[in-house]
Amino acid sequence: MSSEEEAKVVVPRNFRLLEELERGEKGIGDGTVSYGMDDADDIYMQSWTGTILGPHNTAYEGKIFQLKLFCGKEYPESPPSVKFQTRINMACVNPETGVVEPSLFPMLANWRREYTMEDILVKLKKEMMTSHNRKLPQPPEGTEEARAADPKGPAKCCVM
Repeated sequence: MSSEEEAKVVVPRNFRLLEELERGEKGIGDGTVSYGMDDADDIYMQSWTGTILGPHNTAYEGKIFQLKLFCGKEYPESPPSVKFQTRINMACVNPETGVVEPSLFPMLANWRREYTMEDILVKLKKEMMTSHNRKLPQPPEGTEEARAADPKGPAKCCVM
């Protein structure tokens, strides 16, 4: 098999998600982002949770942000929908729903198959450190219950 043919090999969705699950369970980098399955019985591996520890020297410092990621049947060809369960004030996040708006978050708007859920969480953490987000006043602690109890679950984002 030539190197050109090898480059065209596409890993099936479930294998890709199993790889991501294994990586998430091992822990990532400095431990300030993590992710895993939301429901161990979800045979389609669609529902995931993520956590971001607020970066130092920002308005997010000392806070733990919980997210829901939903990988539809088209993942990884299409990005997952991403929703903050913890209330957050951030330029790319809808303040009412917690949905990360693809049109305001370039990684989702310009999704590439090789991107992962880990990449999304790391990029969101970096986004917290940008000049236009780092000093934004944050909602008071304990205001995430309204979103966590949303029976509809994570909202599906628009077409990327």
